[in-house]
Formats: sequence, structure tokens, C-alpha cells
Amino acid sequence: MLQKIISYAYLARLDKPIGWLLLLWPTLMALWLASRGKPSVFLIALFSLGVIIMRSLGCIINDLADKKVDGLVPRTQNRPLVTQLVSVREAIGLAVFLALGALILVLQSNVLTFKLSFVALGLASLYPFMKRVTFYPQVFLGAAFGFAVPMAYAAVSPALILSLSCWLLFLAILIWAIAYDTAYAMVDREADLKIGVKSTAIRFGQWDKFFIGMAHLSVIGLLGLIGYLNGLKPLFYVSLVICLGLAIYQQYLLKDREPKACFQAFLNNHWFGLSFFLGTVLGY
Repeated sequence: MLQKIISYAYLARLDKPIGWLLLLWPTLMALWLASRGKPSVFLIALFSLGVIIMRSLGCIINDLADKKVDGLVPRTQNRPLVTQLVSVREAIGLAVFLALGALILVLQSNVLTFKLSFVALGLASLYPFMKRVTFYPQVFLGAAFGFAVPMAYAAVSPALILSLSCWLLFLAILIWAIAYDTAYAMVDREADLKIGVKSTAIRFGQWDKFFIGMAHLSVIGLLGLIGYLNGLKPLFYVSLVICLGLAIYQQYLLKDREPKACFQAFLNNHWFGLSFFLGTVLGY
């Protein structure tokens, strides 16, 4: 029984918090901005738990979609569905359980947030299948992660979903997700080429590092504009300088396109996200 629970935890990637951390920081930033620096403890707890559940659900959907190809990629060949530690039926059951948990959570908010949650779920469900039909599946991942922003604004007040800051932050998070997931895709590029899986890392080829760098600069620029529109104090802009330093460091890691270093560049985005979130907190 214990081994089965552990296998479920691996399937939901609870052993790898990087996924939900990359979603958590922009979600919390959205709550801080929407509430002018004074988010309720209830909403912080609600969205933090929701981030973990939705990320876990997304991972299970991804593994179900990639069951036949994960065994061909060295990085993913030990996933529970590939090794049959978890059956397809069990994975579907766990996904339904998590979806119900997410539903219960979002019902604690308002009607608009509830409606927006279906869009977020749809985007998260589409992403694993897009890598078979387009070289830009990262756009769908970015949209799925970014959609937590309008949900957070709507949870604070439905009228805030019309604010410029809301959609500028959505755009910034979308671009940021494309950047870090391109670095992530660089790890598997050779294997993906062999099995026919598409990604921005393959599409951009030798321009991959340049694209990631330009994406990071765009994100920092958009965050700076958001800070200006919301009247954030200088400490917020200090955090953006730190983000710039981290982006430069990631370029250093990516310089030889060595898989382990590319993965480290991907992981480094946790600090990028934490920096702009803490900057937002201190900016108020």
C-alpha cells in the first residue's frame, strides 16, 4: 500500500516541486497586485493549494498522453505509467480525484473564477497533445499557467479582470513559460527528434538561446510596466535587476546546449519567479 501511494506521488510529481513553484509565484503576484498588496489569507491558501492540485493533475494528463513515448526518452523512461507501477485505470482515477478536489476549491470563490477555471483546465489538458501537431506546444503551456492570473484577479474582484495590469501579467507569464519550457525541451531535443515530438527548442534550432534571452527581456520589460502602472516602490525594480542577472546566468548555462546544464537553466527559473514575487511584496 505504501509503495502504491509513493507511486501515485511520483505520478503527480510531488517529488519535483519546481512545476508548482513556477506556477505559484506569478499566481501570488497576481493576488498581491489585484488586492493592492493586501491579499486575504483565505485566497492565498486557496490558490496555493489549487496550484499544487492543478499542476499534479496536469502531470497525470501529460503522462497518460505520453505513455507510449516516455519509455523512449531517457529522462522519462522511469515514470510510473511506463514502469507499470501505476495502471492507466489508476492514473485516470487519481486524475478524477484531483479534478474533484480542484472543483471543490474553486467553488469557494465567486462565479467568474469558477467559469474561468474551465478555460484553465482546457488549456492544461490540450498542452500534452499539442506537441504532436505543432512546434509551439509551449504557447499552450504558457497560456495554461498564465490563466491563473485572471483567475486570481477575478477572485479578488470580478471587475478587476478588465484591468490592463491583469492581461499584461498574463502575457508576461505566457512568454516566461515559453522561455523556460524551451530550455526544458532542449534537454530532450535529440530524443524528441527521433520519436517525432515537436517543441520550440526544435523549431528555433540554433536560435534557441537568442529566443530565450529575448523572451526574458520581454518579461522583465512587461513586469517593469506593471510595476509602474501599480505604483510599486523602488524595491520592486531591484528585483527586476536580479531577474536580469538570473537571465544572464541562464544564458551562460545554455551556452553549450549540454542537457544537464539546460536542465539547470530551467530549474533556475524558480529563483527568477521568486525574485519578482518578493519584489512585488516589497514594492507595496
